[in-house]
Formats: sequence, structure tokens, C-alpha cells
Amino acid sequence: MKRIYFGTDGVRGPFGGEHINPDFAARLAEATGRWAGQGKVLVGRDTRRSGEALLDGIVRGFTAAGLHVVDLGILPTPAVARQVRQSGAELGVVITASHNPAADNGIKFFGPGGIKLTDEQEVALENMLPGKPTDVVGTCTRQDTALSDYVAAMVELLPAGSLQHWKIVTDTANGATVHTTPAVLEQLGAKVFRLGAEPNGSNINAGVGSEHPQPLADHVGEVGAHLGIAHDGDGDRVVVCDELGHVLDGDEIVTILATDALARAELPAGLLVVTQQSNLGVDAAVTAAGGRVVRTGIGDRYVAERMRAEGGTLGGESSGHIICDEVGPTGDGLGAALKLIDVMLRTGEPLSRLRRRLQRFPQRTGAINVSAKPPLVTCVNLSAETTALEAELGSKGRLLVRYSGTEPKLRLLVEGPDESTVDAAYERLTAAAKRDLLSPA
Repeated sequence: MKRIYFGTDGVRGPFGGEHINPDFAARLAEATGRWAGQGKVLVGRDTRRSGEALLDGIVRGFTAAGLHVVDLGILPTPAVARQVRQSGAELGVVITASHNPAADNGIKFFGPGGIKLTDEQEVALENMLPGKPTDVVGTCTRQDTALSDYVAAMVELLPAGSLQHWKIVTDTANGATVHTTPAVLEQLGAKVFRLGAEPNGSNINAGVGSEHPQPLADHVGEVGAHLGIAHDGDGDRVVVCDELGHVLDGDEIVTILATDALARAELPAGLLVVTQQSNLGVDAAVTAAGGRVVRTGIGDRYVAERMRAEGGTLGGESSGHIICDEVGPTGDGLGAALKLIDVMLRTGEPLSRLRRRLQRFPQRTGAINVSAKPPLVTCVNLSAETTALEAELGSKGRLLVRYSGTEPKLRLLVEGPDESTVDAAYERLTAAAKRDLLSPA
């Protein structure tokens, strides 16, 4: 059964809209609470001004369902997931729209163990939604130690004082990592230069963070830093910048981590899990190092599901969701950055050299804004062009055409043997998509 409200990563949309408002949050929380049963639910949020209103609705709903709500305050998504796993709570909730603009907000759920819900579980929740919001007065308790607990755990990932004499630029997107990532790096001895570190409720992701890495790259060069680290609004993503100003995405990060682990015989089953979005160069690099790559649908929860199914401990997305099982049960931008720094420390190699482990296939990606999302099989021009291009590329390339699960966009990807072939194929695909999706009614 198709989900109505849930997308790739929770429920998301403009605050005050049909699905992201306090009353809908109360209905969703009540349904989730009745589905989960009695117990404790931990709730964290990012820095959006609308987060407090949604928190009120969520507390009302869970209280009506008989659960005890613990407010963790502003906290990165991976810290909430980790706290759920550590505490044995029945549920975790993060109020966030991740990398979306401040006008949006959303709700993510974690089940026992800090594991994201499955598609089937989300369908079950939607079917249990009450017709109207509860009028029960919500109550909760506050836990103020979750942030410091997370910082302390992250500090333990590297030897004490190992970043003495290091310069690192951080861009925390005016979001949930503003008090975590810089603090961890400083406790390890680094001199930290902060960008995107002045949240005011309405500037999250505004020209900063992992979606806008150029300011980070510029600042790394200006201060002569060893690297730069940028997160999205809720901290489950990371992109990094090497000392020369080159931006590394999730594909480069997981390739470095996987090939390093393979060289040390510390990658269980030799397995790296990535999504359909990742560049074919990842497969080539990992295979050459003696490992294997398995691909899933788009979304870090699908990566995590496949990792659990096959006993893997490392996976990720090109967007920067990196899952290291020893760090936590979900994508953790800070954890991934620290694991990358660990490789730099042990090998003595700068990021500009380590990034050469991934030799990308020529690739072009983009998105088209759409007002509706009809089934792709009904898009006649797009379907025909996709079939033709797949036949032309054969085994030398691939296409990926999908709707975003969190935004009103059609996402396109083309890989091929050379840039001219890729560019031509991308233009043909884009033109076909626009004929189907942007033509006048």
C-alpha cells in the first residue's frame, strides 16, 4: 500500500500546511503511540522556530496514547537515535526538515534500538491516524544531559589530544550541530573556525551547511585548515572539504572509509552498502580493494536495513548520510567526519590525496520542480527517452529518474563513458521530462 504522508525520511512540508502543523503532529503522535504501546518516547528537534509548536502537538498526542515523553531539546538526529538505543526507549522522534529551508519542518521516527521505521510500519501508522486531534493536555519531562552525553561519546572515537595543532573549519548550517561538532573537535585539541553557527530560528540552511559548501571551501583556504566539515540542519549528513578547497561528497567519504577498512581486514563480509544514486566509481574502487558493493533504493534507512540483513557495518549515500554501525544506528555526520579524520591520522595522508581513491565515472545530476507527481510510467515522452537512452548506454552507463521523497521535484541522474555523452543524454532526458510534467494543462 502506498504511503500518503510519509516520504523518504519521515513527514515533511511547509509549516502551517495540511500535514505539518500542531494538530496533525498530535494525531500522528497519538497513532504512533498506540501502535508502539506503553513506554517512553524521546523527542529532539533542530533550531527552526516552528519546532516548539510541533513539539506541543507531539506531546499532546503521545500523552493521549499513554506514553511518557522526554524532551531532549535541540539535538542532532543521530544523537536522538543513539539515545534511544542507549536508553532502551520505545520510540524516538526528531522534529526537523533536515536540509530543507527554515519555512519547512518535519517529523522523523525511530523505533526500538534507534532504528528508522520501515515502509510497512509507516503505512500501519497512517491507517491508525485518528480523525481529529486529541484535547488531552500534554505533559513531558526535560532531559538536559543528552547533548553532553553525545559529545562525550564522540570525543571517545579519537585518541585524546589527537587534533592538537589542527585547524578545522565547521559549518553547522545554523542548525542542531552548532553545540556538538565544534565542541567535540575543540575537546580533541583542534582550533575550530565556525560558520553557520548563529541560529535564530529562521536561518537554518540559509546559504550555509552541506547544501552550500562553497563558503566552507573558501574559508578552509583562507585560514590554511586541514579540512572543513559541513552538516545539514539536523546533522545526519556531512560533506567535507580538503585542504586545497575541493569538496568531497558522501561517495568519496565512504570509498575512503571502505578501502581503508578493507586494507586492515576490518570490513565485515567486505561489504559496502550504497544507494542507486552513488557513482559507479565507488563499485570500481571497492572491488579493486577486494570488497563488494550492494545498492539499495534512495534513503539511508534502506541502506541501514540492507546492512543489518547482510551483517554490514558501513554504508552511505552520496548526499552525505554515512552509517558507521560502531558509531550509531543511523546516519551521523559528525561520526563519519571523525572516522575520516582517523584515516588521515593513521595514514598521514591529507584529504587531497585520500580522495583520489575514487575515480568517478562522468556523471550529471539535477532536478526539475514539479507541481504534481504522476506515475512515471504515464509520462510518455520521458518513458520513451529513458528506454532509448538505456539501450544506447548499455553497460557503459546508467540513468536514474525518480521523484524526491521530501520535495516537489523530479530528480535526474546520468552516468556514461565520457562527459559529452553524459551531457547529451541529460539534455534529452530533461527535455522529455519537461514535455510531460511542465506542459500547459
